[in-house]
Amino acid sequence: MSTIGPWRTVWRPGDEPGLRRFAPIGPMELEVGGTLSDVVVGYEAYGTLNAERTNAVLVEHGFTGESHGAGPACPGHPEAGWWDGVIGSGKGIDTDRFFVVVPNVLGGCQGTTGPAQAAPDGRPWGSRWPVTTVRDMVTAEVGLADHLGIDRWHAVAGVSLGGMRALEWAVGHPNRQARSIVIGVGAAATADQIGLQLAQMQAITDDPAFEKGDYYDIGDGRGPVQGMGLARRIGHLTYRTEIEMHQRFSNRPQEREDPLSPDRSGRYAVASYLDHAAARLERRFDPNTYLAINEAMNHHDIGRARGGVQAAMARITAALTIVGMEEDRLYPIRLQKALASLAPRLPGGQRVELQIVRSVVGHDAFLTEDAAMSAILRAALG
Repeated sequence: MSTIGPWRTVWRPGDEPGLRRFAPIGPMELEVGGTLSDVVVGYEAYGTLNAERTNAVLVEHGFTGESHGAGPACPGHPEAGWWDGVIGSGKGIDTDRFFVVVPNVLGGCQGTTGPAQAAPDGRPWGSRWPVTTVRDMVTAEVGLADHLGIDRWHAVAGVSLGGMRALEWAVGHPNRQARSIVIGVGAAATADQIGLQLAQMQAITDDPAFEKGDYYDIGDGRGPVQGMGLARRIGHLTYRTEIEMHQRFSNRPQEREDPLSPDRSGRYAVASYLDHAAARLERRFDPNTYLAINEAMNHHDIGRARGGVQAAMARITAALTIVGMEEDRLYPIRLQKALASLAPRLPGGQRVELQIVRSVVGHDAFLTEDAAMSAILRAALG
């Protein structure tokens, strides 16, 4: 894979595919207007689809996740699967029982059509990438299901951005899953979430190297990595908690010298932590994808054009499990409780299962608390 610039760390045709598979979806009409032609969804699959095609589980990644959900780092995948502790033989999502499909989201940069991929004229979409929504992401995944011949998922499970998609599946395609597992999200984007995401987006667009989104072959080949790094630092603080930051860094205020020294050479330990988070993202993510997905999350609202959230929730026919993270300051528990209160009563009287993962980590607990997540998923999958 080329290393000319940060966008070269995204997957493009001709790169090592690793475990990726590709589903050609064809043209796709978008929710807010316009069409994407020749959409391709990159995905990975684990386990075996049974003859009846009834054991398929769709797993939806979070904001900066991707299709490499399980397995070690290997050619084509510089990092281990983002949910490797949860997906696999004997794990919470047991690949001995289930055929597990993990797609890269529409607008992504690891195999699915997105801003860094070629438009019909052969040039990267860049600034021409249209506004896409969470519903558009699900439309692409419906195309993936059709490509795989899966009429009905045993379950759709999603985390964060993936939780939005799981909720959209349950509301917009109620007959295409038996179970829905919605993790770490609410029914609609809040003003707080939108504000935080807008600040991150502006960090990228204000970077002088942004070039209005057409930075792929311009300038020194670096692109707006400084802006994306700042955006990641802002975002990462919302994914974790003040409690965790205090526990990890309060006894290590700086790594060298006094930060108030005349030469300002001091460096706080928490700054190194945030720098590390930013650097990891810069090695595998596209700034335009960062913008496109944030924009989609800003539009998240399952009640839009459906008569409101309560009317939308009434469409759900799947057995519903809602999972919240204790101390989550980005998607607080009140949002999951509100979802649960609006869930329809299903045959047999069951309304909804509400589970809370207890962790000082906060929103990112779905990535760090493998044992708790596995127990919840094992029970929810039946």
